[in-house]
Amino acid sequence: MADFTASVYQNEFLPDGGTDVHAIVTVNCTGAGAAGQSGSGDAGEIIIVDTSGSMGREGVQAAAYAAQTALDQILDGVWFAVISGNDRAQLAFPPSSEPVMVRMDPYTRQAAKDAVSRFYADGGTAMGTWLRLASRVFATVPSLSQKHAILLTDGENQHETPEALTQAIESVTGQFQCDTRGVGVAWQVDEVRRIAQALLGTVDIIPAPDQLAAEFSKLIQNAMSRGVAQADLRVWAPQGAEVLFVRQVAPTVEDLTSRRTAINPLTGSYPTGSWGDESRDYHVAIRLAAKAIGQEQLAARVQLVIGDQTVAQGLVKALWSADEALTTRISPEVAHYTGQTELAQAIQDGLAAKAAGDTATATTKLGRAVQLAAATGNEEATTRLRKVVDIDDQETGTVRLKRTVEKADEMALDTASTKTTRVKK
Repeated sequence: MADFTASVYQNEFLPDGGTDVHAIVTVNCTGAGAAGQSGSGDAGEIIIVDTSGSMGREGVQAAAYAAQTALDQILDGVWFAVISGNDRAQLAFPPSSEPVMVRMDPYTRQAAKDAVSRFYADGGTAMGTWLRLASRVFATVPSLSQKHAILLTDGENQHETPEALTQAIESVTGQFQCDTRGVGVAWQVDEVRRIAQALLGTVDIIPAPDQLAAEFSKLIQNAMSRGVAQADLRVWAPQGAEVLFVRQVAPTVEDLTSRRTAINPLTGSYPTGSWGDESRDYHVAIRLAAKAIGQEQLAARVQLVIGDQTVAQGLVKALWSADEALTTRISPEVAHYTGQTELAQAIQDGLAAKAAGDTATATTKLGRAVQLAAATGNEEATTRLRKVVDIDDQETGTVRLKRTVEKADEMALDTASTKTTRVKK
């Protein structure tokens, strides 16, 4: 059985009149086991592959090989299906006119590989139809407690309106998790990231088709290692308090605030998806009514819950003090992740401004990103930023936009913008 622990990092001391409490809550999981083997339900996996005309013959062949490699990583006994997508979605395996899944075994694995080998490039791109079909396919197996998909695309979502894609995403949110990948440079990061963020997944670029197989294999291996199907973060705050935000800040930045489901008037629940053996950090901010010097209050109770069982808990405290040496201290963990969150936004804003031709804003935002990356020790972000800007001074964020930038480098910076470095504790 999985073992969870929670640790809280904060400065609990507030000055006279102080109201806002910030804390980083680290949740660790060990002994998660394999997907579908915890006894709490079955696991399901769907591989969704773009087979639109823009993929071309070589692209589809590479995607088919990647899907076959991924099929090898799905554990026997796991329910699975394969969807091919263009301007409509088709169930490539199992061969059926109606949504259906089958359990993985040596026979179905080979049959699925054979079906995938017959992929060909044709038609347009309408990712919303792919998501809706995946939802219907998952729904055919009521015993599934863990539902995960991987989605690959190579182009813009040109054959349905943005509103249709939004409606599709909203209709499947909460039904399954989905990791998304874009191959090449013709797809739109914002479109694919919207899918991943709504479905508690990740987004990344695969620059070349020959890198697809390794990435697909890694994604499925990761999914198969998540033996905890679903866990929720619950945050209790006292009467009269306001939860300002709840964010996952490591390994990636994901704002969970709007996903709150009320458990009772004082407690909200936030989905965290499935878990393997891993550690995640959450930034919780609470606004309290100010109290007199010397008074103490429990600002929040943060719990990780599986079903109705609390498996880990951390307490966030507040203590009002007149000692400036205590109240002016900044928690290094809170400071680190505040910077990392701003870094992600600065990168995305800077690239958006650059794309819009606003070089002044782009330079300012990307300069700030360079400054934050250096301050928080995010060397990966600094390396990616160097491919887009020339850095004159990291500490001041003085940069110049490069005249020529590879599109893949810009997209890699964008997709990786939410990846954070862990704070040293």
